[in-house]
Amino acid sequence: MKPAEATTTPVPVQCLDLRGTPCPVNFVRTRLALEKLPPGAWLQVDLDAGAPESLVSEGLREEGHEVLGIEPTDGAGARLLICRAGA
Repeated sequence: MKPAEATTTPVPVQCLDLRGTPCPVNFVRTRLALEKLPPGAWLQVDLDAGAPESLVSEGLREEGHEVLGIEPTDGAGARLLICRAGA
């Protein structure tokens, strides 16, 4: 039997607040920020809830990045934690 894994929230090395930024600009800015990070690093992105959240997360998953949705501390919009893919 495997021991239970700890469920801790990853610590982002950079944070972006893109609430109020329209699609696809929010996706492009997120990708540009990810390109500057080393593989395996985490990026936190705050977005408007709904379509912006789903479009950005789906697009990044299609590119191979790991995307976690977490509850924003201020209760507004949506917060994504993204782990940059790559070797």
